[in-house]
Amino acid sequence: MDSSNPQLVTDMSAIRHDLQSDLSRLRQAYEANRQPSAATRREWLTRLEALLRDNVREIANAIAADFSHRSRHETELLEIFPAIAAIRHARGHLGGWMKSRRAWASLWFMPARNELRPQPLGVVGIIVPWNYPILLAVAPLVGALAAGNRAYIKMSEFTPRTGKLFADLVKTYFPNDEVMVVNGEADVAQAFSALPFDHLLFTGSTEVGKHVMRAAAEHLTPVTLELGGKSPAIIGPDADIDAVAAKIVFGKCLNAGQTCIAPDYVLLPAGREADFIAAAAKAVSKQYPTLAANPDYTAIVNARHLTRLHSWLDEASQAGAKLTELNPANEQFTGTQKIAPTIITGAPDATKLMHQEIFGPILPLVPYQDLTSAIAYVNARPRPLALYYFGHSDSQIEQVLDQTVAGGVSINETIMHISQEELPFGGVGASGMGNYHGKFGFDTFSKLKPIFHQSALNGLALFKPPFGKRFETLIKLLMK
Repeated sequence: MDSSNPQLVTDMSAIRHDLQSDLSRLRQAYEANRQPSAATRREWLTRLEALLRDNVREIANAIAADFSHRSRHETELLEIFPAIAAIRHARGHLGGWMKSRRAWASLWFMPARNELRPQPLGVVGIIVPWNYPILLAVAPLVGALAAGNRAYIKMSEFTPRTGKLFADLVKTYFPNDEVMVVNGEADVAQAFSALPFDHLLFTGSTEVGKHVMRAAAEHLTPVTLELGGKSPAIIGPDADIDAVAAKIVFGKCLNAGQTCIAPDYVLLPAGREADFIAAAAKAVSKQYPTLAANPDYTAIVNARHLTRLHSWLDEASQAGAKLTELNPANEQFTGTQKIAPTIITGAPDATKLMHQEIFGPILPLVPYQDLTSAIAYVNARPRPLALYYFGHSDSQIEQVLDQTVAGGVSINETIMHISQEELPFGGVGASGMGNYHGKFGFDTFSKLKPIFHQSALNGLALFKPPFGKRFETLIKLLMK
């Protein structure tokens, strides 16, 4: 921000004031009811489900408009359905999650007892990305509400129609002391991330995640960062290339590759590149016989990202890479923001496609000599948000699982681990920190208060001063 411009200073001051006022309203509501009942929380979740179910068409239309074209079926499959599933899962398990959890007291402190009591944190901030603007607003909101918190949500400036619609819907289904939504440009996001939340969840790029973490550090706000990175798909030596290619194409072409856990590159046995390209072309032809006018093939979100992808393809081509466009009907995309699925071979490591998260339907192939070298290739790079392995050898599967670190893994499939409410979703290292989904989200947005209950009959007096021979005998016994 240019502090020499009085208008900018005034605008930022007003933004901060408005955001702080909203946060204060939410916090006052929390202070008035620090431990909402299970019935209240279920009612919150029921209203959230109604918000989605009552407005499926409007939500799909808003997202499609923001993308210039987004498949309605993908919105229903990838956003509405998993969001409703998460709500129902939380509502059904809420009673058990809220119960105090017994923890055994150490032997020497018996018959004392311990417990862990879940307690709402207060007000949770949620910063939403553009690629799945409804799911990635609702999924963390489910955990926040189930845990008994109030929530404040910042929608992405790249999906303004969806952001406005969601804000209007939240106002309709929730009073402004339970859930609030704010829209705005990067300056609003910057001020939002600096608010003194009781917990802040950010989903987005690794670089922006660093700025969010710095801003949150001012108030020591705990953060959950759901970032991205280059998620590898490893094709094992015994894998069926045709079957694997179809699954990788499915995971890569959903939302036109604009998915944080989309396969970002493929490691495959050297010499099988042509086989994979042929199988991928067959899979694309079956899943998307046409692309340009196909309502189920999604566009790139905006012109800036489309230009970025084309420039990265140009860079790779100029560096000697081979580009194989999978375009079944040999269509032109003039006047659209679509781009054909493209396989890349021989791209140098220095090209952006090989060291930046792609976020588009572009898939580099990296041949390997043996599985050990494939694992070494993954481990030489920042830890990914997702890892996919295809193969049937139990020993090779275990080798990959034991010797790699990733936020989540699917074996012989892509994407599907994110849909499992009994599994945590989160990154590791450069791909993020913390997790949510299901009970893991409930725990993330709760303080698991440890409580020690002393028994009326206890031997603590034996260990209080003045210390003497009896103490020395007992302490020696304890340390044996």
